[in-house]
Amino acid sequence: MPGGHCQVRSPKPRHSIYSLTDSSDVGPEEEEVDDVMPRLTPLEKLTTDMCKDETTIKELIIGRRVGFYKVRGEIGCGTFSRVKLAFHALTKDKVALKILDKTRLDSQAQRLLSKEIHSMELLQHPNVVQLYEVVETPSRLYLVMEYAGGGDLHNRICSEGKLSDSASKITFAQVLSAIKYMHNMNVIHRDLKAENVLFTCSGCLKVADFGFSTQVSNRSDALDTFCGSPPYAAPELFKDESYLGPPVDVWAMGVLLFFMVTGTMPFRADTMGKLRRSIIEGAFTVPPWVPGPCQRLIKGILKPVPTERYALDQMLGCDWLLPVEFPWLMLPSEPESPVGSLLDSEGLDEEEEEEVRSSLEELGFTTEHLRNNQLKDSRSPITWCSSNPAAPSPEEEGL
Repeated sequence: MPGGHCQVRSPKPRHSIYSLTDSSDVGPEEEEVDDVMPRLTPLEKLTTDMCKDETTIKELIIGRRVGFYKVRGEIGCGTFSRVKLAFHALTKDKVALKILDKTRLDSQAQRLLSKEIHSMELLQHPNVVQLYEVVETPSRLYLVMEYAGGGDLHNRICSEGKLSDSASKITFAQVLSAIKYMHNMNVIHRDLKAENVLFTCSGCLKVADFGFSTQVSNRSDALDTFCGSPPYAAPELFKDESYLGPPVDVWAMGVLLFFMVTGTMPFRADTMGKLRRSIIEGAFTVPPWVPGPCQRLIKGILKPVPTERYALDQMLGCDWLLPVEFPWLMLPSEPESPVGSLLDSEGLDEEEEEEVRSSLEELGFTTEHLRNNQLKDSRSPITWCSSNPAAPSPEEEGL
C-alpha cells in the first residue's frame, strides 16, 4: 500500500447516530430505545448513503464518486482513457482510477483492454502496480489501481539528470525482479519504458501500464503484433516477423538501463526509418565513464539476435548487480491475499490474523462477507479492503 501501513481508526461519535440531542435531554424511555438500536458500521452507512443520501447519489450521477471511491483531480491521460486520483470511502487510502469510455473502444482496443485486466489480475508483486477492482457502468469501465505518488522514471531523469550508479542498481534490480516474476507467470509486458516505471512516495518502484501485455501458454510461443514505444522496441519487431515475448522485454530493459546510467537513449534518429535501421544494426556507444561491469551488462542485453541476449538469470548473477540483494524474488508463484488466509487454517500468524480481522470488522466486513466475495479477482470492493485492511484516517490523509 502506497505510503506504508497505518492503523485504521473507526469513527467514534459521542452519541448514537440516531440521536441529535444531548444525552442529558433524553428521557428514560428514549435512552432505552437509543441503547437498543445498533450503530451502523462504516460499511452499512456507506451503502445506505449510496441508496438514500441525496449528496452521495448526485456524486455518483456526475462521476464525482465511482462505487466506493471518491474521485478527485486528473493525474494522466491516454488515447482511450484518463487517470484520476481517487480514494476509498472506507479506508481513505489513495488509488489511481483509470477511466475508459466504452463507446470509443473498437474491437482491437477491447481485446487489448481484456488482456490488460487479465494480466493485472494474475500479478501480485511488490514491484508491479496492483489492480484492486474493476467497476463497470453502461458507458464506462473503471480500473481501480494502486497509486504511486512519486512520479515516473522518465520525468525524474529529465528533471534531475541520470541516476547515480548505486541508484541505478537499486532501480534496475526492482525492474528485473518484476519482469522475472511476470515471465514466470507467462505474462509479457511489451511496453516497458521509463514512463511506465513509477515510484511510490516511499521510494519503491512499480512497473505499470499493461495495455499491451499478453499471456502466453509458455515462453516459447510466437507473437506477431508490434507493440510498445519505437525507441524501446527490439530489432525483431521492425522485421514484420513473428517473435518471442521474453527477449522483447529483455531488450527494453537494456534500453532502460542505458537511459538510467547515461540520461540519454542508445538509439536516436531524426526519422522513424533511421531509427529502425539503427536498432536493427544494434549500433550504439556506451560512454567510457559508465562502470565496466555496467557496460558489459548493457552490451550483453542489447544484442540484435534475440537468442544471444542475456537471460534474466544471467542478469541476476552479473558482476554489476552482485552487491544488490533481491528480497523481491522471495515470493511464491501465486501470492495469496492476507485476508484470504483468514478463510483457511494456514497463512498469517495469530497476531497478524487478529489485526487484519479486527481492522475489517471495524469497517463492517464480516467473515460472511469474505465467504460471499471472491478474493482472487478484482470484481468487488472487498478485494481492495482485503489487500489494504489498514489505512490512515481522513485527518491523517488531509482529505
